[in-house]
Amino acid sequence: MERPELWVLTGCTAVGKTELSLRLAEKYSAEILSCDSRLVYRGMDIGTAKPRLEERARVPHHGLDLCSISEHYDVDRYQRYALQKIEDIQRRGHPILIVGGSGFYLQSFYRAVTDDVVVLPGIREEVDELFRRGGLAGLREALLRVSPQTGPLDLRNPRRVMRALARCLASGRSVPELQRNFEKKDSLFQSWKKRSCLLEREAENLQERAARRIDEMLAQGLVEEVRQLQRQGLSSDSPAGRAIGYRETLQWLESGCGDETLLKADILRHTGQLIHRQRSWFRHQIPLDRRLNLDRQNPDESFDILSSFFHWEAPCC
Repeated sequence: MERPELWVLTGCTAVGKTELSLRLAEKYSAEILSCDSRLVYRGMDIGTAKPRLEERARVPHHGLDLCSISEHYDVDRYQRYALQKIEDIQRRGHPILIVGGSGFYLQSFYRAVTDDVVVLPGIREEVDELFRRGGLAGLREALLRVSPQTGPLDLRNPRRVMRALARCLASGRSVPELQRNFEKKDSLFQSWKKRSCLLEREAENLQERAARRIDEMLAQGLVEEVRQLQRQGLSSDSPAGRAIGYRETLQWLESGCGDETLLKADILRHTGQLIHRQRSWFRHQIPLDRRLNLDRQNPDESFDILSSFFHWEAPCC
């Protein structure tokens, strides 16, 4: 069977991907595959702006609620899951719309993002414990002991350092050795054609939209959601607990609460930093077929542009 294109709709946090993706999927009877590393966690709904049940009733969604907050979910698991779902959707004869902006998850559709190193749970626990005891400095020190050369690895990013350290410990190889082997690999989605569109807004408007979204999350009960997850074991040391919105709320609760405006300001500051990183990342890390600035036309005009770009013709059998 001929493979249809994978449609990729991406953009920064709060740019407006959800409603446009729903309208597009409804028009073409597409199914949505989430490409967001936070939406995989069950119970993390408000702080991730996870599609609501009524939105999921409008369009089939995949990639949501895949694991508990105590599990380690990474891009390795995601790309295997995504490949299975994409093949299932193809057999049903529907277009496949990939929506989200998580860097590694999105990048996995275009190039290899993982190697063949198997990291056992005991090594993950050892690395997590190093981070709990020594923070980022402790992770860097441990990594440099096993790999004095780290190449272009971002040593300021705890998740990248943890990932590199775990793979070095599991394989007995240095970061440059792992990188050389990795560069020989292809993406699992190498043979699929892709059509990608980046949604954009002016920086000031994007910041205002992010602020409104945080207000809505707090009004909808973000603090109580985090309290409930905290009782289930969510902590700022866990991968799920380091997500923006959850990390700040956990710290606010642990400090004795206080003025909620300070919590909002903390979330907004970190969200702004994320948006800045995302804008830079999109310029360099994935091939883009189209950029669409949503501030330069009204919503219906934006949708018409998008729907003409993502045209659909059923593949021949």
